[in-house]
Amino acid sequence: MKQVAQLTLMVQLPDDETFNSFKSDINHGIVSQLKSYIDSQQSTPHSFYLFGLSGTGKSHLMHASSTYAAQIGKSSVCLSCAELKQLPVEVLDGLEQIDLICLDDIHLIAGDKRWQQAIFDLYNRVLEQNNYLLISGNESAQQLGISLPDLVSRLTWGLTEQIKPLDDDEKVIAIQHRATQRGLFLSDEVVKFLLNRLSRDMGSLITSLDILDKASIQEQRKITIPFIKEVLSLQ
Repeated sequence: MKQVAQLTLMVQLPDDETFNSFKSDINHGIVSQLKSYIDSQQSTPHSFYLFGLSGTGKSHLMHASSTYAAQIGKSSVCLSCAELKQLPVEVLDGLEQIDLICLDDIHLIAGDKRWQQAIFDLYNRVLEQNNYLLISGNESAQQLGISLPDLVSRLTWGLTEQIKPLDDDEKVIAIQHRATQRGLFLSDEVVKFLLNRLSRDMGSLITSLDILDKASIQEQRKITIPFIKEVLSLQ
């Protein structure tokens, strides 16, 4: 289990990316389904494919799923294909012993036949061990551009859900919730200013919030529109 311990250290799960902090009424059903999937002791299905456009919260839900599994006493690991593909494929050996394996951004290995085969082999080992595999991508399984037909087939075997983009009102709520977790207060006016001046991608918005949080602490100032303009160099 030494390798498993090493892998768990590769990805430190963000403290604020839990199911409770995923504020999206339109995707509420997906959160409930993920919880039921992780809770399940049934023999099938043992895989869940989650897909959606960039910024819809895939990574958030992957991190949340891994955290939730740990909370109910299951072993889990959450790995990004962006990091995995920089490593030898043998890093996946033995992962099938973990109760829940979360593999984020599978579309990033679309052009890598060795990694496609390695994930396909892991998939089969997980099924043999009656454990669970949660995979995310930016398109439906058939549109990922994965050249290994058997892997595409595996992705369609289990549960499949598409994450829908948050509307602007949900983004305001989500950003304010993240700010509150950091001990910050952001007015509706401030958040809407961010939405209008920055990319509406949630990942970019959260990154900007992180920058503002650090600057606010360093300068001991509240996050206001003039402060945002100054820190983010906006006009």
